[in-house]
Amino acid sequence: MDFQALVNQHKDLLIKDLVGLLEIESVKGDRSENAPVGEGPKAALDYMLELGKRDGFITKEVDHLAGHIEAGEGGEIFGVLGHVDVVPPGSGWDHKPFEPVVTGDSITARGIQDDKGPTMAAYYAMKILKEQNVDFKLKTRLIIGTDEESDWECTKAYFASEEMPAAGFAPDAAFPLIYGEKGITSFNIVQKHTMLDEEEPNIELKVLISGERYNMVPEEAEAKLKVIQNMTEVIQSFEGFLRSTGAEGSYEVDNGFLNIRIKGQSAHGSTPERGVNAGFILIEFLSTMELDDNAMNFLDFANKYIVGNYKGEQFDMAHTHEDMGEVSVNTGMINYTEVDGASFGVNLRYPEGLDFNSGIHALKSRILGEGFTIEDLSDEPPHYVNPDDPLVKVLLDSYRNHVEDDTEPFTIGGGTYARTLERGVAFGAMFNDTKDTMHQKNETMKIDELLKATAIYLEAIFRICVEGEADEN
Repeated sequence: MDFQALVNQHKDLLIKDLVGLLEIESVKGDRSENAPVGEGPKAALDYMLELGKRDGFITKEVDHLAGHIEAGEGGEIFGVLGHVDVVPPGSGWDHKPFEPVVTGDSITARGIQDDKGPTMAAYYAMKILKEQNVDFKLKTRLIIGTDEESDWECTKAYFASEEMPAAGFAPDAAFPLIYGEKGITSFNIVQKHTMLDEEEPNIELKVLISGERYNMVPEEAEAKLKVIQNMTEVIQSFEGFLRSTGAEGSYEVDNGFLNIRIKGQSAHGSTPERGVNAGFILIEFLSTMELDDNAMNFLDFANKYIVGNYKGEQFDMAHTHEDMGEVSVNTGMINYTEVDGASFGVNLRYPEGLDFNSGIHALKSRILGEGFTIEDLSDEPPHYVNPDDPLVKVLLDSYRNHVEDDTEPFTIGGGTYARTLERGVAFGAMFNDTKDTMHQKNETMKIDELLKATAIYLEAIFRICVEGEADEN
């Protein structure tokens, strides 16, 4: 079977169907009875299931949160797990993020890399096999989620009622293959705020807002200051700070209030060092001011535990694993108001060998005396599949049949749906020379990479689900 030739024959329809999916603004939204994570993600799920029905597959929706497209009638299930929700687009795009731009060699839109493009590639691999009238030895399901970028309500709901696949992969990362993922935890550090009895200061911090998601480095931060006197001096200090640090920012004056904004650089929460946390920059500037006592308490805590904490040192949770790497910390959200105090939304990822439960308990005890506590804790432990597993061998061989690359499989700090399966790995769709634009402005995927990934998935699913090559026995 000439896998690439079969894919190339479907190029135009594949792109057409993908553009339709990309046009759906599937950012998590307000909950409703028939759309638990918002109308956009639900519409994207419905779109994929309608494609499945169009092409003659068995489809099923689960609790308006997830669904599957199914081929074959084997006793065991092989799962391909993709998601159709996306992170907020942010600012700075060259065009509207949900109006895809298709050129001769690329597609640009929010979600093209993460994860609508790879999910559509996997779907077309199944579609092509179905058209070839192959005999599936395994029941093969493309499982589609709608809440991967937030709380994974989709997979929780799906696997509460549906059978767990015996093995599978998530097309939501990079080739050649990822067999290990760090533990992922999110939590809020919340100030138990009390109004202090103090003389009225010259400058009061009224509000600070930075970030929207735990797993995104915030690219914007803003604060509102009440300046009693010497507004010009405060503005000059801000302008001097921008010049000396090279930071990008702006301000406006409104009836005795100074509104200041900082621009950073977004990045995925698994690699916070690749971004520029706008909230950290704003805290750095505010720390040069003489503010009210409540604000100073907030800033002192932030500088002690939060700012610059990328590897867990300030939490006493720094740890390195030979294979899986270091702890990473992203403070994706920082909020402060003069009435409610401060909160920090933290996304911490950790390798095998860190006793996270002991570490978070110790941190909670440490910060309690400083007026802070930890709330809304969620924890997914590290995930690992033996790299000698037959599943890994077949997937890796399928990849290398299409790409001249001897790179070995590896582990990551990101989290994919692969961790929901005992024998689950992440498999593509970024190649070694792909520019990673996930969670960034102008998210882009090359069309030849889309087609090549589809051919790789086509061969892999054929060998595993039709030929039965990845059987453990």
